[in-house]
Amino acid sequence: MPLRLDYPYLMNLKSFFRRSDQAAIVVLCAALLTALTGCVGYVDRPAQGSVYVEPSATFLAQDDYVYYPSYGVYYSNGRHQYAYRENNVWVSRPAPRGVSVEALRASPSVRMDFHDSPAQHHEAVVRQYPNNWSPPAGNQDRRPNPGDGSHGENH
Repeated sequence: MPLRLDYPYLMNLKSFFRRSDQAAIVVLCAALLTALTGCVGYVDRPAQGSVYVEPSATFLAQDDYVYYPSYGVYYSNGRHQYAYRENNVWVSRPAPRGVSVEALRASPSVRMDFHDSPAQHHEAVVRQYPNNWSPPAGNQDRRPNPGDGSHGENH
């Protein structure tokens, strides 16, 4: 049956919506609206109370670096990364840029005694080990090998 919206039909409906019926319809509509919107509560914080979390032990491995003065490159044995300045910014990469690992291994190297960022020590390191530095004679027994973790046995 099609929906009728003509005047006589609507006037007959008027008697249907008497005062007592209006209150029931309002309540019914409110209940329907509530059901359709859902009952979502808002939670802005956890329930009151205390929670104890056992602190866990944290182990941070210290970096140990080998410095290659001829190239100004550091190798981190712990991270297996090369650190160096590139365009006045310190970078860390799995392979050095502009020089092969073989060329680094063939060049003099020295093990560093700091365990933080090379950037913090580079100025002093360059003064102590300029790019033409080489270890004293008789102290060139081993070449560092990236695969075996023995970067820089030369001192």
